[in-house]
Amino acid sequence: MAGWASRNRWFVPAVMVVIAVTYIWLHSRPPRSLGDAYVSENLVTLWSSTAEVRAPAGVARYGDHVTVMARSGTLSEVRTASGVTGWLDSDDLMDPQLWQQSEALLERAKAMPVEALGHTKTLTNLHILPGRDAAHIFQFGRDTQVVVLARAVAEAPAQPEGTAPAATPPVADDQKPKSEEWLLVMRSVSPQEASGQNGVAANSGPGGSMQTAAPVPIAGWALARFIEFDAPGPVHDYALSSDFRVVSWVELNRVLTDSGEMPQYLVAGTRGAEGQPCDFTLLRAYTWSEKRKQYETAFVESDLCGKLPIVVSQTPAGPEFRFAEADSSAERVYAMRQTVIRRVTAAGTPAAASRRR
Repeated sequence: MAGWASRNRWFVPAVMVVIAVTYIWLHSRPPRSLGDAYVSENLVTLWSSTAEVRAPAGVARYGDHVTVMARSGTLSEVRTASGVTGWLDSDDLMDPQLWQQSEALLERAKAMPVEALGHTKTLTNLHILPGRDAAHIFQFGRDTQVVVLARAVAEAPAQPEGTAPAATPPVADDQKPKSEEWLLVMRSVSPQEASGQNGVAANSGPGGSMQTAAPVPIAGWALARFIEFDAPGPVHDYALSSDFRVVSWVELNRVLTDSGEMPQYLVAGTRGAEGQPCDFTLLRAYTWSEKRKQYETAFVESDLCGKLPIVVSQTPAGPEFRFAEADSSAERVYAMRQTVIRRVTAAGTPAAASRRR
């Protein structure tokens, strides 16, 4: 009996030690993650919990690599590289594969010539490819300054997003679906914004201090109707009076005048509804007349089916520009000598003079 009591005396402490060791082992292991992700918004607040009454635990910025720890409804708990843990909206995250695709698109966009300048008319979604079904990668706010780099056409959805399908008669096989124009745009970041002098305000961080983040370049495909072109005065005015839509404009050169240097423009445009297969169907050149102190139309060409980009190069004899034909991919080359523009043939000699006005 005494021996049994002596053995039982050590049983309870031994069990407690096993429990303690097991508890420490379970809680000292790194928590299992649900995968990696990247923050897809300029600046987001990480919250301490999913409750209505919660406190900010930190912030995460666009492109930050995070580890997803848990999910609850539309929220995800993430841990940043610096070890901060908090909850955010799952829509503010991008999976690694899509992030790599968006980074590759941005690098390609940085190397492309700028075709136009503009700004967003309203909240504008960016997609990785042209089309509403393509993956969403970012959302620009209203009046975001952008550069336009390329144009594409994609099939429009049967009805607006979020609406129930309507009972409509079947569409004939030979009837083409409606197409929408898409533009490859990149956010235009000024040197002041890039250095953080003009940051974007967000929710208060820990301690109540306001957090800011400098905008970074982001590229993606946006619906063309959401982009307003900021064409220079003469380009806008002449296009309006000639009743065509501006697709692109480039500066050919500058001429010295009594009041300083004046740019001379080449403008590509089109007429008709959106969704046409040609990026542009007409060209106009506007040159400065020092005698009349105004811009004049020095070159007109219509009935084109051109494809962006329009590439301008400077030569000792004057500027040249070139682009591909959309229907044949054949390259067209033009040379400007003073205010005269002519197409250059394959042999390198000017073709017959284009119609001038």
